[in-house]
Amino acid sequence: MDLPRKPTKTNVTAMRISTVIVLALMSLATVGAMNPHLSSNSLTFQAISCRKHSALLTEFGGVGDGVTSNTHAFRKAIEHLSTLAEDGGAQLVVPPGKWLTGSFNLTSHFTLFIDKEAKLLASQNESEWPLVEVLPSYGRGRDAPGGRYSSLIFGTNLTDVVITGNNGTIDGQGSYWWEKFHEEELKVTRPYMIEIMYSDQIQISDLTLINSPSWFVHPIYSRDVIIQGLTILAPVTEPNTDGINPDSCSNTRIEDCYIVSGDDCIAIKSGWDQYGIKFGMPTEDLIIRRLTCISPDSAGIALGSEMSGGIRNVRIENVTAINTQAAVRIKTARGRGGFVKDIFVRRMFLSTMKYVFWMTGDYKAHADDKFDPLALPMIKNINYRDVVAENVNMSANLAGISGDPFTDICISNVKIELSATPKKLQWNCTNIEGFSSDVDPPPCAPLAKAAKSGGCDFPEDQLPIEKVQLKSCSLEIPAF
Repeated sequence: MDLPRKPTKTNVTAMRISTVIVLALMSLATVGAMNPHLSSNSLTFQAISCRKHSALLTEFGGVGDGVTSNTHAFRKAIEHLSTLAEDGGAQLVVPPGKWLTGSFNLTSHFTLFIDKEAKLLASQNESEWPLVEVLPSYGRGRDAPGGRYSSLIFGTNLTDVVITGNNGTIDGQGSYWWEKFHEEELKVTRPYMIEIMYSDQIQISDLTLINSPSWFVHPIYSRDVIIQGLTILAPVTEPNTDGINPDSCSNTRIEDCYIVSGDDCIAIKSGWDQYGIKFGMPTEDLIIRRLTCISPDSAGIALGSEMSGGIRNVRIENVTAINTQAAVRIKTARGRGGFVKDIFVRRMFLSTMKYVFWMTGDYKAHADDKFDPLALPMIKNINYRDVVAENVNMSANLAGISGDPFTDICISNVKIELSATPKKLQWNCTNIEGFSSDVDPPPCAPLAKAAKSGGCDFPEDQLPIEKVQLKSCSLEIPAF
């Protein structure tokens, strides 16, 4: 990869303006390229499975006026359509309109299709949100020690599930929950927007998701997951609005997503302290590609801090981050245990960043006081290559753990253009061991050892999930 010559201040300004324009055009092009098309009320879309049967929400009493609750209609429709699972499966179509609803559960061999003129509105009536048990790999809720509200769209022990649309919208109406969080009024954890547990063959695609009460998309304890073509938007000031959080999942593909968040755009997780160690389910065999992220106070992609079940074999490529605190951040601490290893990152374009590279072994949030401080995490074989960054305050803040250094950190082919007022110390490295080549500004002494010829590793084989081909499916919807 040939790196550009050092730009002038005028060129940098022009470059930033051009970047915004290009991203807008890319977003429009992605929508046009990936979304299905409507012709004579016949709709085609891409999915892991097509369904034999189809029904409209209105057939089960749904009213799309934005005021009437449709919680019962969704639950009734899905209960009925679940009986068709063995006869080719079924799809529920949400037609044009505004559909207020509380939490509802999905079923297997099922597609939820949200039309481009449809908007799901999450209810702000707490009675429409059932309580569910805390996650066993976390041991408590994230907002409070007790239970948690079920997600808006929820499913457990499922197989072959599709949540999609031609850019239909789900609005979590999160302001109600954000205010309760800020006022410290929460006694249980806020609902997520979409959560799928203990499941396989999952697709979430081609939707616009806005204003989730907390995390947007949370696949957990699941495998064979495809997430693509999502536009995820949250106010950058609101708490814990992570975009996509693969959690103790294997064989997962996340691609072509645009995320604006008040927290990490993507956060890779696998359980919290002693609970995650005991549960012991890593996130592994994950690919993330063609991500665009804006998150002024968090990372484009975070690994941790809840990583006690382990994270391994993660491949990240073609990432654009603008006005984001860090590109790829590793977060862990004493008491976490677990590991983050065999991480491969390439082709990042970054603009207006606090840090390019950031790792910390002192992320002190713990589930409770019962964690084992001798449970040390292993951070090893972390590879970054082919990075261009501009308007950066600090190149790297890399802090391992005393007596437990982060090892085999490799950084190659990196060009960092600093901001007008950069930090005097550009590379802060403690308890770090590794390699580098072709990095500007020059890295710290613990990374000064030359990387092997050709730079840092990135695997050339394909993960099994990359080989999955979507099918062309169709449905009929009436004109509205």
